Amino acid sequence: MGVTLPGPAEAGNWGGDTRSDTHVRIEPRDRDGIEIALQSRVEPYYGESILVQARRVLEQLQVEHAYVAIRDEGALPFVISARIETAVRRAGLGGDRRALPERMDVPPASARDRLRRSRLYIPGNEPKYFVNAALRNPDAIILDLEDSVHPREKDAARLLVRNALRAVDFSACERMVRINQLPLGIADLEEIVPGLPDLVLIPKVERPEQVLQVADQIERVKSMCGVDRPIWLMPILESALGIENAYAIATANADIVALTIGLEDYTVDLGVAKTATGTESLFARQRLVNAARAAGVQAIDSAYGDVGNLEGLEQWGKNARAMGFEGMGCVHPLQVPVIHEAFAPTALEIEKALMIVAAFDEAQQKGLGVVSLGSKMIDAPVVERALKLVSRAKAMGVVPREG
Repeated sequence: MGVTLPGPAEAGNWGGDTRSDTHVRIEPRDRDGIEIALQSRVEPYYGESILVQARRVLEQLQVEHAYVAIRDEGALPFVISARIETAVRRAGLGGDRRALPERMDVPPASARDRLRRSRLYIPGNEPKYFVNAALRNPDAIILDLEDSVHPREKDAARLLVRNALRAVDFSACERMVRINQLPLGIADLEEIVPGLPDLVLIPKVERPEQVLQVADQIERVKSMCGVDRPIWLMPILESALGIENAYAIATANADIVALTIGLEDYTVDLGVAKTATGTESLFARQRLVNAARAAGVQAIDSAYGDVGNLEGLEQWGKNARAMGFEGMGCVHPLQVPVIHEAFAPTALEIEKALMIVAAFDEAQQKGLGVVSLGSKMIDAPVVERALKLVSRAKAMGVVPREG
């Protein structure tokens, strides 16, 4: 009796308005080696390179006999590799082997308290958005494995994001990954952590134990890979219970640098409609800000979903800043500059803060314990607030740094 071979499997996309992607179909065989049929819109220029890469990936995965059909829509090598590996795994081949692209120079680890005004969500299974994600200079890029990815494509997105972390230059953006809701998110970490993301977003957190589970898994994978740089955590609170446990969650682990809220799921949990004014979520947002401040971490607001309403976005951002948020999510690159403007101190605020700081410096130089500005005495909390505002304005480039 002959050996039953695994069935054929596919991965990736092609046709229609697909771009920067590759569709791969693999049919396992029991003999005759590797046969590759390539159809590519860039075949005259890169056809031979694609064939060479495909054979190398199959060799790394120890696939010796198969028919492989590749329909390429101008994908970059890291995408081609991820699609082939996904198809191989779906066909039941390759075992636990990986075909990793060459790692580019890894940027320095991000600072714990860095600016996080804007975080641009990128669907984890849409490679056409990856390469140009940093053009609008968001503070962070979120490679999303959760809500923007169809359940059937979770495995494919995981490998694509893993490869992107190794092969894509995201410029000065902080490189974040939103994993799936637990327990699926644990499998995400196996692939993602070796790619050295700066921060992991944990969705739908309701209890501190969920954060600890993610943190423990990250440390385990880091230890296995010899990684010694920090990977920060940002829990997303998306339910009434999550909001009630906000402070306990914010203090669950030392690597937490921020709390954020997901208003779409939160309002569904409350059984109310999400509105443009946000009245229905005011309590939750205020409670999150208070918990974050008490825990010494950043408070980051939800994304604004109405992409075409930039005026509404600007007003939402200004209101969020007034509440104590330090940034928010965004779902389209056009939202980035609007968010940066909304979270920047006004010229009047900067002028007043600089005057207070100057008066404070003068008092310090004179050895005075009391700070005054004109005829007004300036209390210590006012000085501290002014110092923070000036520091933040310098980080944003609104106020020049000394020297």
